[in-house]
Amino acid sequence: MALAAVGASWIHRVNDPGVLCPLRALTGIPCPLCGGTTVFIELGSGRPAQAVLANPVAFTAALGVALAPLGPGRRWWALQPKTRAWLLGSALVGSELWQLVRLGLLRV
Repeated sequence: MALAAVGASWIHRVNDPGVLCPLRALTGIPCPLCGGTTVFIELGSGRPAQAVLANPVAFTAALGVALAPLGPGRRWWALQPKTRAWLLGSALVGSELWQLVRLGLLRV
């Protein structure tokens, strides 16, 4: 993951591909996963605070995937399927709201 983050950061710095999210490119509205690539770019550039601000849900998910083999993954799968679905749904709704505020489409 660290190598991918550094690679994404280097590619982005050398050749900025612009907006990668198809929904945002077509409509201007971000999806709940918008900012996910930016999370890796910022981490690869050594800016973890900026990575968290880009998409806290994607940052947390990446951290969870990285740490899952060390034990936390068992806790996730021990949850009831309805609980996992509720947590994921809540995270996606929260992420969408975060993106709308971050990109100035929703004011709080």
